[in-house]
Amino acid sequence: MEWKGRRQSDNIEDRRGRAPRSGNPFGRGGNPFGRGGIKLPGGGMRRASGGGIKTIIILAVVFFVLKFMGIDPLQILAGGNPGASVGGQSSTQQISPARQDEMTQFVATVLAETEDVWNGVMKSQGESYREPTLVLFSGSVQSACGNASAASGPFYCPGDEKVYIDLTFYDELAQRFKASGDFAQAYVLAHEVGHHVQNLIGVLPKFNQMRQSMSQTEQNRMSIRVELQADCFAGIWGHYTAQKGILERGDLEEALNAAQQIGDDTLQRRTQGYVVPESFNHGTSAQRKEWFARGFESGRLDACDTFNNPV
Repeated sequence: MEWKGRRQSDNIEDRRGRAPRSGNPFGRGGNPFGRGGIKLPGGGMRRASGGGIKTIIILAVVFFVLKFMGIDPLQILAGGNPGASVGGQSSTQQISPARQDEMTQFVATVLAETEDVWNGVMKSQGESYREPTLVLFSGSVQSACGNASAASGPFYCPGDEKVYIDLTFYDELAQRFKASGDFAQAYVLAHEVGHHVQNLIGVLPKFNQMRQSMSQTEQNRMSIRVELQADCFAGIWGHYTAQKGILERGDLEEALNAAQQIGDDTLQRRTQGYVVPESFNHGTSAQRKEWFARGFESGRLDACDTFNNPV
């Protein structure tokens, strides 16, 4: 992707190195991520009451969770500062200053490209496009949707209309999940912007209202449709970006490979050795590739109706 030298967005908020404010880690709605589109395996723990054997079990679980995240519990007990961890490496040390600068310029350029595309698409529909803000953070961050850590991956919060990303995610994506390349990275950001588009056209508000009366299984099924539509919207962005002539040979394959690597089935098979289809909430690898390709090939909003078509 020939991105260097192109316009960079001013809608960037840099919070790297800033400690998050304290508050309810699950926000008002019980979901710390609003609509998170690219999440890698991980998760938190609910608080437990009581003592004795329960405390021992909880401490044991915490120990292994920290080890899985690449944090040395013994270092914490010794008073060390392991930093926020992504994929076994400290997010405060993983990227050099020069790499940070380059990646910052990259995401600012990609964000500008999404602004150009969606301003045009929305104008063609007789609507205006309200541009989102991209928040860069390191380790953890406070959003209108609550606290989130870098281990959760990039996410969009409809409460403040901001996309959040710790740039160490891109190294995690390439090294651990074998989805490298600048267009793969751009797809991730375009997917989150796709959630913003969904928020503007009313998809997310309707889903968040409906989910309150849904079972977990029903929520997962509807969530898959929401996520696949965001993939399709990312494909629409790719369609118009390709028309500008800035894509290079292999770029489309990079995006499709990223979609393959972060499908629910592929992630579960890689991390736990088996799949649980009932727990899927983002879509299989085949589904994610298919819907990104639909948007990429058509460039049309009506091609991304995941709610009235089989997924």
